[in-house]
Amino acid sequence: MIEDNETIEEFLARHAVDVEESVRKAAAQEIMPRWRRLAEHEVDRKSGPHDLVTDADRQAELYLTDALRALLPGSAVVGEEAVHDNPGSYGALREDAPVWIVDPVDGTRQFVHGDTGFCTLVALAHRGVVLASWTYAPARDQIATAVRGQGAFLDGERLAAGSPDPSRDLRVATSHPDFTTDEQKRALLGLNTEGVAPRSCGSAGLEYLAIARGECDATAFCWEAAWDHAAGLLLVEEAGGAHLTRAGVPFRITGDNVLPFTTARDEATARRVVELLSAGV
Repeated sequence: MIEDNETIEEFLARHAVDVEESVRKAAAQEIMPRWRRLAEHEVDRKSGPHDLVTDADRQAELYLTDALRALLPGSAVVGEEAVHDNPGSYGALREDAPVWIVDPVDGTRQFVHGDTGFCTLVALAHRGVVLASWTYAPARDQIATAVRGQGAFLDGERLAAGSPDPSRDLRVATSHPDFTTDEQKRALLGLNTEGVAPRSCGSAGLEYLAIARGECDATAFCWEAAWDHAAGLLLVEEAGGAHLTRAGVPFRITGDNVLPFTTARDEATARRVVELLSAGV
């Protein structure tokens, strides 16, 4: 917990490892025992046939909510499943208390299908600024962490996003057309040009990790849910990358962004993608 007169940065210096331990425990106790063992009654649909939620999502979020609040008394938690049940809780992102942003299973569809492409995402933000993040892919036993101003790391090794190879097509992971508006579809069509290789995205958290590792060049996403983006945006920033909305300004986790937005290995690539998205509208 935060001691008298301790800043959030000082709290992180003491407790970042405890947050990581909580993330690992949530996965070990609530997620991995259900991976490839889900019963039919443990899977539900929320807004549509592709919007899945499982008992692993719900129980892991409950575990993390209790653990993170205990570490930082007075903090709020914005979790995907809790917001689904109580949309008003999303407003904590705009309040003064530190807020944990949690996606217990990012890539639920992959999790349900028994694939390894899912992860647990946790970020700590204060007054709209993401200060730290944890991206844990338990089926791959990989954890990526970032603290603002201190770099990004994968399993303890520093990450550097670098820049795209100019001799290769630009690799861009995009929102699936089924989850976009007509205007967003037109914007994404701007990526269908020579020198760009767009593809539908998988887990957002793992796409951000791929950018931080230099394995993907950019994303073009059409939704704002902070639990999908907060951890990965900081990870990419601390690896040297950048993010911009179609308005040409950085993405805000508090919302009101002009979509689509891009996250890229460097600022020049982010600006190039924004130009292409704007040309498509």
